[in-house]
Amino acid sequence: MKRGDRTAVETVASAGLFRRDVLKFALAGSAMAAIGLRAPAVLANAKPFEGITLRGACFQHIFHTYIQKLLPEFEEQTGMKVEFDLQAFPVYNQRMDLELSTQGSSYDFCNITHSFSGRWISAGWLTPLNGFLDDPNKTAADFDPDDFVSGTQIAYIDAKKQVHGFAWEAGAMMMAASRFDLLDKEGIAMPTTLAELADVCKATHNKSGVAAFVADRLHHWNFPPYLMGFGGKVFRDPPGDLMPVLDSAESIEAAAYYAGLLSNYCPAGVLSYTDDQAMRNQLAGRANLRINAMSWLLPLAKSDDSRVKDTVRFALMPEGPKGSFPACNANAYGIPAGSRQKDAAWAFIQWATSKKTFERTALEMGGLATPRRSIIEDPRYKQALTINGQDIASMYLDVLERSGRDGYMAYRTVPVWPQAGEKINKAIERVASGQADAETSMKEAQAAAVEDIKKAGVKL
Repeated sequence: MKRGDRTAVETVASAGLFRRDVLKFALAGSAMAAIGLRAPAVLANAKPFEGITLRGACFQHIFHTYIQKLLPEFEEQTGMKVEFDLQAFPVYNQRMDLELSTQGSSYDFCNITHSFSGRWISAGWLTPLNGFLDDPNKTAADFDPDDFVSGTQIAYIDAKKQVHGFAWEAGAMMMAASRFDLLDKEGIAMPTTLAELADVCKATHNKSGVAAFVADRLHHWNFPPYLMGFGGKVFRDPPGDLMPVLDSAESIEAAAYYAGLLSNYCPAGVLSYTDDQAMRNQLAGRANLRINAMSWLLPLAKSDDSRVKDTVRFALMPEGPKGSFPACNANAYGIPAGSRQKDAAWAFIQWATSKKTFERTALEMGGLATPRRSIIEDPRYKQALTINGQDIASMYLDVLERSGRDGYMAYRTVPVWPQAGEKINKAIERVASGQADAETSMKEAQAAAVEDIKKAGVKL
């Protein structure tokens, strides 16, 4: 799709990041001037949505706290009232799946959860946004959809190049050592390969009472990058061929490796750890290395609770024998097919994901998991993400670009991913807990995944 000559295509509140005085926006002039967009014709009149109440649903996230603080400006300029229904993550996904499947009209906009995007989009439950993007009367000239880094948008564009959502946050997997001083003392650099990672863990585990590694129980997020690093896959060739290949030799080798990190080098009880528990072990300096999304690692340097601000170091995820495949995901705002106020919903989405709004949420409020390139490349953003002399912004951008360019996250956005992800969770738990060896467990996961995917009506 084209407009003119252009192709259209936080998780942790405790991190008190880069702040400056709130920008002063002139309330005079066009209706959209104060919300950071050059107004399209439909919004050129004062309060174009006077009297409308817009209802949206999302899962609880610090970004929505930022948006709620800024909403009065948007409501004043547009005349609409915006109501947010925020729910716990698993509750939200279950309820929204049901709401969308019935073409319900309870919500005018919603979060499109990354791991559900394939199911919701392929079923036709979300409104394509191309008609809005191509209409200068409905989309501001400076919205600039090309400013979103490719890895944050790839899940929301279907095979027909129809866009169904725009990201409001992005997750880019990288590695952090909370106690790099322990590595430095041994003359060891940050590992760059999975083989080196295992060696570092072996050499430093329990030195000064610090576990060498830590993770959380969401193995369906943590494990696939290791799987691909060893040459394995979740599905044979997604999205066209959804035959699972969890029982391949490469998959079995990867499962043995990853489960070995969990069972040999992590704190006791790690198999039940939540994201927050894993993070707090690092914050306290009780566990050293972790590989996860940037949002869970930045508090090591930024949080008031951190005891490791001076010793934390960051790096890209180590590569395996077949390469490096750090995970990337992004959650987006979209419009349910059953929405009765699509124009107003699109006006909200434009504002919430505009450059000016992200400038405020990222540079003033601390929500640095932004999907827009212009913000990531802003000198103020780079300043905020220069930590102990390291340029974290460049690492973040590298992962977002790599996943978009190479397309290796396709496994996570197919409609049957939830079934496969559940089997991965159970398989890794069995191996790490000693209930089964890697080969037995992954073959069991393969059989169970095939059965569930067939039940979903997919021909394998």
